[in-house]
This record gives sequence, structure tokens and C-alpha cells, in this order.
Amino acid sequence: MKGVVFPGDRKVEVMQFADPVPGPGEVVLQIKASGMCGSDLHFYRAAEGGKSLGIMTDGSPIIAGHEPCGIVVARDPNLSSKTAFEGARVMVHHYSGCGLCSECRSGWQQLCPEGMVVYGATAHGAHAPYMSVPADTLVPLPESLSYSEGAAISCGTTTAYSALKRMNLTGRQTLSVFGQGPVGLSAVLFGRELGARVIAIDISQERLALAEQFGAHEIINASESDPIESIRELTTGRGAHMSIECSGVPEVRAQSVRSTGTWGTVCFVGEGGSVTLDVSKDINRKQLTIMGSWTFSSFGQAECAQYIADRGIDLDKIFTHRFDLSEAEAAYALFDKQTTGKGVFEF
Repeated sequence: MKGVVFPGDRKVEVMQFADPVPGPGEVVLQIKASGMCGSDLHFYRAAEGGKSLGIMTDGSPIIAGHEPCGIVVARDPNLSSKTAFEGARVMVHHYSGCGLCSECRSGWQQLCPEGMVVYGATAHGAHAPYMSVPADTLVPLPESLSYSEGAAISCGTTTAYSALKRMNLTGRQTLSVFGQGPVGLSAVLFGRELGARVIAIDISQERLALAEQFGAHEIINASESDPIESIRELTTGRGAHMSIECSGVPEVRAQSVRSTGTWGTVCFVGEGGSVTLDVSKDINRKQLTIMGSWTFSSFGQAECAQYIADRGIDLDKIFTHRFDLSEAEAAYALFDKQTTGKGVFEF
């Protein structure tokens, strides 16, 4: 089979790989949809791909893609059919740990103290027709959801859902969402669904237009106006009750903190980089709560999928581009511009 690889320096290769077979405790999925995530760009842009980011492997090419959704087509015969059965529609929680520690048992395999496998980074991912994974990484896909919606839920969308849940957002509050990539757009969608007043901030007018479609009450183009001043003007000087920062840009992180009002909450979701703040002025004397939120648990992924299914939310509209695997090079060149919505490879 063919799979997409990031050798580094904004290059994409479609390489030949052997078809996977299920090992002990594993299943093989026929991939139906594999999402493109903003974190893919770290590997795509790095000089030597994952190696430049400290991702250590045996040097063999790794198939990219950590938002898998598909059908179980083969399994270890020793697995119970209750664990995994052929024909099951599933997503994948794209981490694997020791399986025994408290973090793994609570669905947070990425926090395993023994180390973790990240599918699409340290082990083969879903930018290919087939993928083998441990059966305990499978998350059921509700029947009413499409495979592409399942791919979005497999990382970006549940990342937003999990962060807002930790923040305890309610309909009485104003939420500022910094960065309108796939995670930010999902945060806008859920913020509106929860009844909050949502302010979307980005430097791309195209992405801000998408945010309006997803329910943002106000939009701010940060390349044209100061987002801190603009948010204060929109909130009669108070600032937002809550802010979620999805870009990972140091300057934007600082803006998300400084535009949040007294007793507010700020959540950093964007990966990498740093931030410089005046602890007294920006945090202490505003009684501010600042938290980080890194992806989600397998149980959180299942909860997010059911939340979307139960409410009939049209998550498919997050996709502005759908690709065949043969279009991978052009797909990531477009995604790298960070002016579009989400992309997905469909099989």
C-alpha cells in the first residue's frame, strides 16, 4: 500500500509500505478518512521531520496522520468480539501506553510515565489505506456521524471540546477564541452551542469568515486592529470572561491573557513556543486562572462524538478541502498557508 511521509523541510513523499497485519491484541483498520491537523505542520516544516523535533524512531519512514477513522477489517483471533469485531465503525485514540498505570487506565495514555506511542509520529498513522493499532485504542463512531466527522473528532475537535469542558464555560460568559484553525473553529462551534458569546480572533479573513459560519458573534482581524483593545471595546472595558489560545504563537498567548478580565480563565491549547508575562499585572492582580490543556482522554473522545451526534451538529462543514492520497503534496502546501478550514484524505 502507499502512505504519506514527511521527510522534512516542507516535503511530502508517498511511499510504498507492506500491508499491515494484526499483531497480538491488535486490529487492522481500513481507513475511510484521515484528517489533516495543525500539529502535522510541525513535522511537515521541520528540517528533518520528526527527528528535528526530538521524535526518536529506528530511522524507518513513518506514515503520517493521527486522525484515523475507518472500519475494522482484521483482528487478532484471540481478541474478544466485544473488544473488536470486523465491520465495526471506529475512531482511534491516537496514543498507546503501558496499559497498566493509572493514567492509561483512565484513558490518558499520552501521560503514561513509561512512555507513549503516538500514531502518525512514532508509529504508522492513517495517511494510508490501512493501519494496525491496539484494540484498546478504538473508540466507537456513532452511526449518525460520517467517517470524516470521526476523523475531526479524533484530534482537533475533541481537543477543543476537552479544553472548554475543563474551563467550565457557561452560557453566561464571553469567550475569546484566538486562532481559527481546526481547533479554534471547533472551539467557536462548541462555545456557541453552550450558549456563550463568542469572539473569534485571527489574521486570516478567510478563516474569520469560517468562524462567522460556525457561530462567532464577533470577529477581530488581529492584522488590522489590536485584539486586546478590540475585546475590551466589545465587553464595555471588562475583557472576556474566558479565553482559549489555539495558535501557539507567543505574542498571541500574551494577548489572550491581557484581554481576559478579572477573575477570568485562560487556556493554552496551541503547542510549542513560550510566553512572557508580567506576573503581578497580567495574572495575580486580576485573580486570573491560567491552565494548559493537551488533547483529551479516550473517554473524552467518545463523549465528544456522542455530544455531536445527540445534538445533530454538522461537523462536516469544518472541511473546506477533501483530498485523495495522491494529492498529498498539494494538500499540505495549501494547508501550510493557514488560510483554509480543515482538510481530510478520504478513501
